Amino acid sequence: MRDSTSTGNRSDSDLDLVHASKAGDVNAFEELVKRYDFRLLRLTRHFLHNQEDAEDAVQETFLKAFENLARFQERSKFSTWLIRIAMNQSLMKLRRREVHSAISIDNDLQLNDDTLPREIVDWTPNPEELYRTSELREILRKALQMLKPSLRMVFVLRSLEELSAQETAEILDLTASAVKARLWRARLQLRERLNKYFKGAIDFAGIEIVGRGNIVQAAYRGRETHV
Repeated sequence: MRDSTSTGNRSDSDLDLVHASKAGDVNAFEELVKRYDFRLLRLTRHFLHNQEDAEDAVQETFLKAFENLARFQERSKFSTWLIRIAMNQSLMKLRRREVHSAISIDNDLQLNDDTLPREIVDWTPNPEELYRTSELREILRKALQMLKPSLRMVFVLRSLEELSAQETAEILDLTASAVKARLWRARLQLRERLNKYFKGAIDFAGIEIVGRGNIVQAAYRGRETHV
């Protein structure tokens, strides 16, 4: 058993730190917090669009994880288990905001998740590219807030956090096909909302998003914005 005053080694794997934490090493758990604090804050901020709520959700996530560490059976990656807790805490935040609405990962959609359309019409720019441009990020943020939580959650995990379909399925307790279907619906709804906006504000057909390494250019009507 490690001494509770020992310091976690940054080369230790997550499972090494989990085992040490279960054995009473508080510093080992603090190392896990350091590893995932920023990632969880980014994720919850994408989902909640509120800095204070996001910070609270992250704190509550680590508290829940610490209190329930003995229940982590190591059947999935520690990060997967931790992100699932973060998503549940975020949903609780949404419930408090919208006390008159019943929000759930699983039951806020009346749809067949395993049914995908045969063809997805090409659309430029796509929502992921728009999100990475500073000038248009606020537009997409507002559109993203209008999605039902289960669609927003899949979009955040798959498109913004770039988790795999399988990782997302594990976190949300869905099938991979359900994840793909929800992601398609999220993208479609975002495109529809953004299309309405651009028809009224910008020549939508003239927008082109081009990725060049870390540079994303938003060009429309002869104007470019570098971010």
